[in-house]
Amino acid sequence: MLNGLDIEGNSPLHRLPVRGKLILLFTTAILLLLISDLRILAPAMALAALLYLSTGIGLGEAFRRTRFVLFTVLLVALANYLFHSLHEALVVFCRLSALVLLAAAVTATTGISAFMDEITRLITPLERFGFVRAADVSLAVGLVIRFVPEIFARYGEIADAHRARGLRVRPLTVLVPLIILTLKDADTIAMAIDARGFRRH
Repeated sequence: MLNGLDIEGNSPLHRLPVRGKLILLFTTAILLLLISDLRILAPAMALAALLYLSTGIGLGEAFRRTRFVLFTVLLVALANYLFHSLHEALVVFCRLSALVLLAAAVTATTGISAFMDEITRLITPLERFGFVRAADVSLAVGLVIRFVPEIFARYGEIADAHRARGLRVRPLTVLVPLIILTLKDADTIAMAIDARGFRRH
């Protein structure tokens, strides 16, 4: 298994408390969704990229971690260009790219256990009213963050296996086995969680 997405460092974002990072991410997301001015969105995207690189992550690794999501953002922007306008496409691209890069910066500077502990503390008041179970929510978030790099690595392994056999790498031929293997892993993890009684505490 791979480690999580966090990397060691001493950047300002590393030193910021987890709650501060979550508040920063949440507040920025709301502001970006309310703004449609490219004179603000374009610099915001550039600032998010600089913040991400300031964590100490290499340029190649930074691109590898975000390329799939940014490609999806590009497709969404292209759809907006086809059905709306170039301005709308650029707004969507800058807005979503800034959010993706900022979220990547937060996950690169925060350990999984710290994420889970903070989410548990934030959701505990809702648990008292019976709306959610804080431990279950934090466990779900931790598992998602933990296995994102594992899924990316498996995607690369399947693509390499295709190339080794002389087969053309196509999204459908890679995604189908990737989904099947991911679902098998999910079943295994669920059984391990139940065997340890986490969801009964």
